[in-house]
Amino acid sequence: MDERGLPRIAFDNIHVGDEFGPVEYVVTQENIDRFRKAVGNPKANYPTVSKRHAATLLETRYAYGGGINAGHECEYYNPPIPGKKIIVTGKVVDKYIKRDKPYLVFEAKAVDEDGRLLEIIRLTRMNDPREVTKKWQ
Repeated sequence: MDERGLPRIAFDNIHVGDEFGPVEYVVTQENIDRFRKAVGNPKANYPTVSKRHAATLLETRYAYGGGINAGHECEYYNPPIPGKKIIVTGKVVDKYIKRDKPYLVFEAKAVDEDGRLLEIIRLTRMNDPREVTKKWQ
């Protein structure tokens, strides 16, 4: 357990079909303008969901101890509208062992307050980063 009383994330405790969230926030025009300036494209669409949301969603049920990003796929459907609430939910869609290492496949979906689908991401993560670092020890 962590200081919030959440159990530490453990591969055996997570199951395909487990759902996480929601996490809600509002994208402002200022957020979009800062993003466009950072990427050097005045017309770039603001990405509402990214790898960071997988961690945020996991934190709604578990004390997230980090992990290794082993894959990331994004599908973009609609850009966010400034001032509208974004609702992000997620679920575990696969879980497997490969080369004796535990992997989770997590899917997150973002919709706005009107139900417009914005993005779907699929993140594959190695559940225990200590497994990777063993080769450097």
